[in-house]
Amino acid sequence: MAPPILKLDDIFLTFGGTPLLAGAGLQVESGDRICLVGRNGSGKSTLMKIAAGLAEPQSGEIFRHPSVTIRYLHQAPDFEGFDTVQAYAEAGLGPGDDPYRVVYLLQHLGLTGEEEPQRLSGGEARRAALARVLAPEPDILLLDEPTNHLDLPTIEWLEDELVRSRSALVLISHDRRFLENVSTATVWLDRGQSRRLDRGFAHFEAWRDEVLEAEELEQHKLGKAIEREEHWLRYGVTARRKRNMRRLGELHDMRARHRGHKGPQGTVQATAADAKESGKLVIEAEKITKAYGDRVIVAPFSIRVHRGDRIGLVGPNGAGKTTLLKLLTGQIAPDSGSIRLGTNLEIATLDQKREELNLDETLAHYLTDGRGETLLVNGEQRHVTGYMKEFLFQPEQARTPIRDLSGGERARLMLARILARPTNLLILDEPTNDLDIETLDLLQEIVAGFAGTVILVSHDRDFLDRTVTSTIAPANPETPDGRWIEYAGGYSDMMAQRRGALADKRRSEKGGKAKSSDASPSPSEPQKAKGKLSYKQKFALENLPKEIAGTEAKIARCEERMADPELFSRDPNSFAKLAAELDTLKTALIRMEEEWLELEMLREEIEG
Repeated sequence: MAPPILKLDDIFLTFGGTPLLAGAGLQVESGDRICLVGRNGSGKSTLMKIAAGLAEPQSGEIFRHPSVTIRYLHQAPDFEGFDTVQAYAEAGLGPGDDPYRVVYLLQHLGLTGEEEPQRLSGGEARRAALARVLAPEPDILLLDEPTNHLDLPTIEWLEDELVRSRSALVLISHDRRFLENVSTATVWLDRGQSRRLDRGFAHFEAWRDEVLEAEELEQHKLGKAIEREEHWLRYGVTARRKRNMRRLGELHDMRARHRGHKGPQGTVQATAADAKESGKLVIEAEKITKAYGDRVIVAPFSIRVHRGDRIGLVGPNGAGKTTLLKLLTGQIAPDSGSIRLGTNLEIATLDQKREELNLDETLAHYLTDGRGETLLVNGEQRHVTGYMKEFLFQPEQARTPIRDLSGGERARLMLARILARPTNLLILDEPTNDLDIETLDLLQEIVAGFAGTVILVSHDRDFLDRTVTSTIAPANPETPDGRWIEYAGGYSDMMAQRRGALADKRRSEKGGKAKSSDASPSPSEPQKAKGKLSYKQKFALENLPKEIAGTEAKIARCEERMADPELFSRDPNSFAKLAAELDTLKTALIRMEEEWLELEMLREEIEG
């Protein structure tokens, strides 16, 4: 086992009251790809800042290898003293680092490098900070919510960049698909302590549930043991005083453990308030268009939205998703075409910028609209503190100003407000921003089971796959030209349909070429020379099948060893290493198969 290059052990930190970190730890070895998960407010970002040396715990041991370089992704980067984004990103380079890598990263992150830092939006600032930490290729990369404000093409590019990176990674993210694709180990921060699973995030939730079930069973056993001891003390033999005092002391210890057990934080319990049923036709758009100057945002686009539809809008930043959403809901008028909204619509909106929040307003005032201590939910008067508990807010937070809440708590608060109001049309613009995994689960259930209609904008692929019935995306995602297409199903369904359409187009083009080649060329029209595979492509095409077969054999051997029912109990470390190796091999196999398929299609196209 390789020695760790970073180790935090028995970290303790409190800000008064319940400790935020109480014995937490984190160990990073070369090549690790760790996702750090836990509820909002569990201390993930704080632990990462301690690892980066930006915060100090009250106690605990910290080891950083002297020769190791560490880069931390700042949530709010400091651009003071830099005239351009490129100068800011290059300042993160060390001696011997390649300055061209900054140019490469800025280009893929949608920046030129000439932007003035003071004029950047929040999303552009995040991209600049990403370029700065990725450019030096450090030994350890600490990334806190790296996908926030990134569009889907950039998220997928970042995934590939991190998978190919030689840096050890520690990631905090609420994007399930991103974590599944990148991580090979999981550290769960819960109630101040950390647990490690040497498998990627895809295996986390099942493991977490097993841990919590075992913990609940242990508490049940402890309760029964206390009952038995209490019965013995009341009715047992009292002649042996010394033994009785010992057992009494043990009983006190058991009672203290039972009372002091802090169970997992609850889950949000909520449903959308019922409203009158809308008309069957919710929205009808006929050949609507929208342009700003010479830039076309929406070319002629038509759609019918029916009651019960759940529609997702996806596309790169700047493609016009929010504009199209506002057109469909009547918030702005189209340049041409018509929009007709259905009858009996009760619309509730969650805005991605959280613009409607007055930061000086208290939670209770915001939820009740300043109408006292109660609010109406599904026709029932509810006290505001009781309703707040369903969204994991404590009663004492009722008088807390909104500015004191974290990003995740603000998102939860807005969710609590819109779900309290009767609605049959939910408009959600980036609803998953800042929500933890458990609250995301609830939101998915609400959206998937909502009796009315939902239109949402999201960059969360997993959320889209679990909730929407159709997906609207730009016809040309590389260079959006205002044309939009509706696909049946979620994000993965859309991508499959696009791949199918591309394959059909290639086949038709090949068919057209074949027909044209049947006719003999005229003497005055020389035949065009065919393209050919490069040496590197030929080599890959010939050798990939052997590599695929070798990888499949390794996977089979791993699965055979893991099938031993006694391996986990006999040698849990070996089992964990095998599981991590199996994840890596399966990911590599998928990539090799995709590369071979692309090369084979290219060969067929060249050979006609």
